[in-house]
Amino acid sequence: MNNPLRSRQEYEQFLYTLSESFLSVQSSKIVFIPKSARFGLVKGEVYFEQGFRLLIKEWLTFSHLPNVISDYSYEVWQGEEKLYWYDSQPHPDDATLASTHPHHKHIPPDIKHHRLPAPQISFSQPNLPVLIQEIEVLIRKETNAT
Repeated sequence: MNNPLRSRQEYEQFLYTLSESFLSVQSSKIVFIPKSARFGLVKGEVYFEQGFRLLIKEWLTFSHLPNVISDYSYEVWQGEEKLYWYDSQPHPDDATLASTHPHHKHIPPDIKHHRLPAPQISFSQPNLPVLIQEIEVLIRKETNAT
């Protein structure tokens, strides 16, 4: 896949066609909100079977190539339970996160403080394919468990 962050228009097209690119996506309510000619905000939810959903918030900068995701928050839920989330809030005092600074994943049991490095998350590539594939694994596990 080409990097849709090459332009604002390509990224919007990428966002609005997720269900065509990923069969596991049942529906999505994602909006791209232009903040200026150089900045944009992506907000919304992507819905999957088994009650899984992905909440998305991305701040984008389109000022020069490469364009970037300048900040983000991704939450994965099943029903009313938050399973985990990713964010780019720096934690420079946590040496275990240095390898992917500032990208990390919050997981149980102490979801707020239990963090893992997130080598697959990036500012320069779309993160949604990685996140969707991760949810697809959860769906398969859920389906096989029943």
